[in-house]
Amino acid sequence: MKDERQYKTPFFTKLKAYGTSDVSPFDVPGHKLGRVKNDLMDFTGQTMFALDSNAPIGLDTLGKPHGVIKEAEKLMASACGADKSYFLTNGTSVGILAMIMSTCRANDKIILPRNVHKSVINALILSGAMPIFVKPDIDIELGIANGVFFETYEEAIRNHPDAKALFVINPTYFGIASDLARITELAHDNDMLVLVDEAHGAQFYFSEKLPVTAMAVGADISATSMHKTGGSLTQSSVLLTKGRRIDHVRLRSALNMLQSTSPSSLLIASLDVARKTMYFEGERRINKLLALADKSRKLLKQIPGIKIIDQEYVEDRPGFDFDLTKVVIKVSDLGLSGFEVYQKLRKRYNIQMELAESHIVLAVLSIGTTKDDLERLILAFKDLSDKYYKVRKRLPRIKFIYQFPETFARPRDAFHAPKIHVPLEETYDEICAESIMIYPPGIPFVIPGEIITKEVINDIKFYLKKGSIIHSELDNGNIKIIDKEHWIKWEGEYDEF
Repeated sequence: MKDERQYKTPFFTKLKAYGTSDVSPFDVPGHKLGRVKNDLMDFTGQTMFALDSNAPIGLDTLGKPHGVIKEAEKLMASACGADKSYFLTNGTSVGILAMIMSTCRANDKIILPRNVHKSVINALILSGAMPIFVKPDIDIELGIANGVFFETYEEAIRNHPDAKALFVINPTYFGIASDLARITELAHDNDMLVLVDEAHGAQFYFSEKLPVTAMAVGADISATSMHKTGGSLTQSSVLLTKGRRIDHVRLRSALNMLQSTSPSSLLIASLDVARKTMYFEGERRINKLLALADKSRKLLKQIPGIKIIDQEYVEDRPGFDFDLTKVVIKVSDLGLSGFEVYQKLRKRYNIQMELAESHIVLAVLSIGTTKDDLERLILAFKDLSDKYYKVRKRLPRIKFIYQFPETFARPRDAFHAPKIHVPLEETYDEICAESIMIYPPGIPFVIPGEIITKEVINDIKFYLKKGSIIHSELDNGNIKIIDKEHWIKWEGEYDEF
């Protein structure tokens, strides 16, 4: 039975009334509800600017909501099975920062996968928390990191019973979900908070055919990107909480420290209306999408040189589940790398994939994906197969890091340590002072406080040669490392962290 209250869009309704009220605006923003003509307005129309206001009377404030934003957040919480929700206009990244800052203080231990997003590393720097990294399941054939097995978390808890919190990715970028229910129960039995990154799992809340959600299993807090798969505007996300373990005063303080004091009304409104659409239409439209995706996978599997990752993939990985709105395509048997296919799909067929890795490409589906989109994707791969499969070259075997870099210092200590800038080739066995990652997905090769290995250097070089976007703090080819000669904590050797 659907909740009729979910038809309401309190913030959007109030915003629309204000934007069409013929008000005389003596507040910011300076375009005065669309009176300053520009190229963007010529393309989008004035309506978008008329809705871009900045907390006038009656429209509430995001930092301390008491009116229509508070009402909209309650509706979101109810739709997602949460006790409370917080709207985010700085993306899920700010939600992850706030959840860790509000639950972990300096030197508190937090157990987390090594394939976390860069926002988690930034949260460690800001909070001063100590990371206890656990290794995800590594797929050597695909060259990707999956979820973390229950037993791996169990061992980490046994070795670090004093940890304050445990962090789970639900799902990974490639659609793999860990055994969240068992992991949550285990953590709570050991008096640990459960923090969940659901950046790629907003759609889970609106379909029983997708992996279980953080709120459904009683996790304490999760951050979910409604904009990625829920239909809201880019950079709009939601923080969800459940139970009594979260200090909401501290959480609100962290959010207000991190979020803009001039949040976009367009982003807030988009969350309001996306929630309504997903609540009433999500299940039906996701079912339709899954049927299209299933048919497309079957057709893609018939193409020579193409392999598809689907539900069968997790059958040999106990406790894992798979998000069927992700289409993971192994292309290396065509004799092409994922990076090459990614570029060819865009340039030759006008198809934009989400990302590429050495042997795969990823397509993210949502209720906005059409039958025509999937048919075009299938035809493009048929054409690529015809052109390259019979004349394929042998790609080099995937090189993948088996051992992640050793941690020497907390990320916070490394961030504040004295630094020098050196060429990448000269960083071997040095202590990194920045996060270096490929984007997307934003998972670091090495983070502040870790010792740079030859494997890290070679991997960075590999991705640079493939034309991938490498995020580092310098743009001259140099890397930040700790200046050990002038660092008070350096004693001339590496001790166990």
